[in-house]
Amino acid sequence: MNSLSEKLKAKIRDVENFPKPGITFKDITPVLSDSKLCRDITEELLSRYKDENLDAIVGVESRGFLFGMLLAYELNIPFVPVRKSGKLPFRTLKHSYDLEYGSASMEIHVDALQNNWNVLIHDDLLATGGTAAAAGALVEQLGAKVQSFSFLIDLTFLNGKDVLKNYTTKINSLVQY
Repeated sequence: MNSLSEKLKAKIRDVENFPKPGITFKDITPVLSDSKLCRDITEELLSRYKDENLDAIVGVESRGFLFGMLLAYELNIPFVPVRKSGKLPFRTLKHSYDLEYGSASMEIHVDALQNNWNVLIHDDLLATGGTAAAAGALVEQLGAKVQSFSFLIDLTFLNGKDVLKNYTTKINSLVQY
C-alpha cells in the first residue's frame, strides 16, 4: 500500500445512512488522526499547485477548511472561507444551490477576493458538484477567476465534474470512488 490514494482509501470510513437514509457518507476524520498522512496530503497538494500562480485558496465549509488552510499557509497566500448562510459576521454575497440530499446557501465576505485573482477552490469531497459550483459562482461574483478545483475525494459516479467544467477544466482529486 504505497500510493497516497491507497493510504487514503484505507483510512476513509463509510458511514451508512448519514446525513439521511440512502446516503453513504465518506468520513475523513480517521485521516485527520494520522499526522504523517496529513503531511503527505499537504505535500501532494503543494506539489500540484505551487506553480499555478494562485492568489488565494477558497475553502468550503467545513472540511474544506482543513487542507485548504494548510495549503494556503504553505503557498503564503490568503485563505478565504465560504460558509453556510448566516455564519459569516461581515457583509456577504449569497448563492443558493441544490445538494444531492436537499438544498443550501453559501456565502462569502464581500471583500474576500480581489478582481482578477486566480483562485483554487478546495473541499474534501466532490459529489454532484453543487456546493463547489456555488463557491465558484461566489468567486466569480467578486470578479476573481476559478483557476482550479481540488478535492480529497471524487465520487465519480455522481458526475460532479460535469457541473464544474463551466468554471475550469482543472478539477483534481486524490482518490476516486
